[in-house]
Amino acid sequence: MNRFLNKPLQFKIISVCIFTNVLIFIVNLLLMLGMNAMAVEMEKVYEGNRSLNELGTALSDVQDSMTVYLSSKTSDSLEEYFRSAQRLQDKAGTLDDRVTDHALTRMERNIRNMTGDYLDVVGKTVEAKRGRNVEKYRNYYEEATQLYGYINEYLRSLNQELFVSNSDSYTIMARGFRSFEFISFIVMTLVMIGNVVIVTSFVRALMIPLKKLSDSANEVADGNFDVTLPEVAYQDEIGIVNNAFSKMLVSIKQYIQRLTESMEKERDMQEKELMMESHLKDAQLKYLRAQINPHFLFNTLNAGAQLAMMEGADRTYEYVQTVADFFRYNIKNQQTEVRIRDEVTLVDNYIQILNVRFSGDIGYEKQVDERLLDMVMPAMILQPIVENAVNHGIREMGSEGKITLRVYREDDNVCIGIGDNGKGISRENISRILSGNWHNDENQYDNNGIGMDNVISRLRLFTGKEDVIEIKSDGQGMGAEVLIRIPFSRAAE
Repeated sequence: MNRFLNKPLQFKIISVCIFTNVLIFIVNLLLMLGMNAMAVEMEKVYEGNRSLNELGTALSDVQDSMTVYLSSKTSDSLEEYFRSAQRLQDKAGTLDDRVTDHALTRMERNIRNMTGDYLDVVGKTVEAKRGRNVEKYRNYYEEATQLYGYINEYLRSLNQELFVSNSDSYTIMARGFRSFEFISFIVMTLVMIGNVVIVTSFVRALMIPLKKLSDSANEVADGNFDVTLPEVAYQDEIGIVNNAFSKMLVSIKQYIQRLTESMEKERDMQEKELMMESHLKDAQLKYLRAQINPHFLFNTLNAGAQLAMMEGADRTYEYVQTVADFFRYNIKNQQTEVRIRDEVTLVDNYIQILNVRFSGDIGYEKQVDERLLDMVMPAMILQPIVENAVNHGIREMGSEGKITLRVYREDDNVCIGIGDNGKGISRENISRILSGNWHNDENQYDNNGIGMDNVISRLRLFTGKEDVIEIKSDGQGMGAEVLIRIPFSRAAE
C-alpha cells in the first residue's frame, strides 16, 4: 500500500479511475452473461413447441405438394414435393426415438415412426401416379391422407402437453429472472457506492495535505517565516512540493540573514571607504601644504622642461619632466584606488629626482612581475614608504645606499616589498610603527609629511586585514623591508 501511495499523483489518479471502471465493467459483464444465460434458457422453454409447429408445417407442405402433383403432374410440383419431403424428413429426424416410460418422449417416438411411414406411403403414391396406375395411387393416397390425419392429431396432443409443461417451467424461470434482476440492481448499487467511497477517500487524502500546505503558504505570504509545515507521509508530487517549500523557507531565512549581514558589511565598507577618502584627503592636504601654489609650480616646471628641450639640455629636460610627472601624479590623482603600475612609476620618478639631487648616490633595483601591474591598490602608498627608507635608512650611507622594489605573487596575495640596506629598525620601533605610536621629529619626511600611520590605516581599510603590512629587520645595520600583502581577489577588483 505504501508503495502505491508513494507513486506520482498522475499514476495514482489513473490507477483509481482504471480500478473503479474495471470493477464496474466486470460486474456489468457478469450480470450481462447471467441475464443472457437465463434468456437463452427461457428461449429454450418453448423451443420444443416451435419444433413441433415447424414439423406440422413441413407435414402440411408434403401433403399439399403431393395433392398438387397428383392433380397437375408437372415437373415443378414434383420438385416441390421432393423439397418438402426432404424438409419433413429432416424435421422428423430431430425427434427423440428413445424407448422410455416418459409419455411425451413416447409420443415423439410414435410421431417420428408415423412420419417415416407417411413419407413411404406418399412416395409410393407419387410413383404410382407417375406409372399411371390409377388404382394404386388412389389407395396409397387414401392411406397417406389417413396417416396425415393421425400425425396431425398426435402433434396437436403432444404440442398441448408440451406447452403446459413449458408454461410451468417458464413461470419458474421468470420468477428466477426477476430475482436475478433485483440481485443485479443491489450489486450494481453496492459497486457504485463502493466506487464513490474509494474516489472520495482518495480525493480527500490528496486534498488534506494540499489544504494544509496552502494555509502555510498564506501565512508565509503574510510574512510569518516561522510557520511549521505539515508532515507528509508519502513522497508523491505533494510531498515533493512540501519538501521544496520547506527548503525554500529555509533558503529565504538564510537569504534574509545573508542580506542583513551584507547590508551591515556594506555599511562597514562605506564607513571604511569614507575613512580611506578622509585619510587620502589628509595625505593630499599634507602634500599641498608642502607646496607653494602646486599648479603654478607644475606649470612652471613644464615651462622649464620646454625651455631645456629647446636649448638642447637633455638631462635637464628629463629631470624637470620627471619632477613635473611626480607633481602631476600628486595633483591630478584624486582616486582612492590606482593601479600598481602607477605607484611603481611614481617611485621610479621619485628615485630619479633624488639621484639628481644627490648625484646618483641612491642605488635602485626592481624585481617586478609585469602580470601584476594592472592590479589595484590604495593611492600614494609606495612613495611615502620609499621616502621613509631613504630618510631614515640610507641617507647617511652615500653611494652605498640601495633601495629594492619587488612586486610578486605569493599564494593568494599580491606582495609588494620595499627594502633597503640601511641601518635597520629595532623590534621595539617596529611594534610602535605598526601600532601607530611611533613619531620621530628628526628629519621626519622633509617633503610631504605623510606618516606611516596614514599609510598603514589606508592599507588596512582597503584590505580589511590587520596584518596587511609587515616590517622586517634583523637589527641595527642589517637593513629593513616593508612588505605589503594585498589579497589577490581584492587587488583584481
